[in-house]
Amino acid sequence: MIDATMRHGDWMQTYTGRQFWPIDPRPEEVHIEDIAHALSMMCRYNGHCDRFYSVAEHSVLVSRAVPPQYALWGLLHDASEAYIADIVRPAKRFIAGYKPVEAAIMTAVTTRFGLPQKQPDEVSIADSAILADEAGQIMGPHPVPWSLPHPPLGVEIVGYAPFYARDLFLARYAEINP
Repeated sequence: MIDATMRHGDWMQTYTGRQFWPIDPRPEEVHIEDIAHALSMMCRYNGHCDRFYSVAEHSVLVSRAVPPQYALWGLLHDASEAYIADIVRPAKRFIAGYKPVEAAIMTAVTTRFGLPQKQPDEVSIADSAILADEAGQIMGPHPVPWSLPHPPLGVEIVGYAPFYARDLFLARYAEINP
């Protein structure tokens, strides 16, 4: 048990039964099992897709789409969402305080896993390009065409069940970190 009087904000309990302070994140409190489980339980697009498609599955696909030296960053690019959830892109920039909290958590994540603080451009491009795959495979009719900066990656979106997506995420992590 950690002395909560020495921390900012309140703590949440993670899947593995640990304490985590989203407003005061520490690298030693970030655990891959918690990230994998939480992301596997979160549906992309706030659930506005034609089947369940987890952030964990998305992260594995991004990880596979980048050069090997960026695979871990690709896998963990949405890791902050394991601790503060995702906010749809059109709203995220308007929610006061979200971006600094997200950045602090990502700093804890990158420190924990020995990654550079800045997300590599290759990961950002793959994360943006996969939107085209997702738009074509899991989104219903488009009221207007999506304006996307990159062509699709050409990946298949399956829509795995959460526990399978979690195991896939952990297997990818083990593959990258033998």
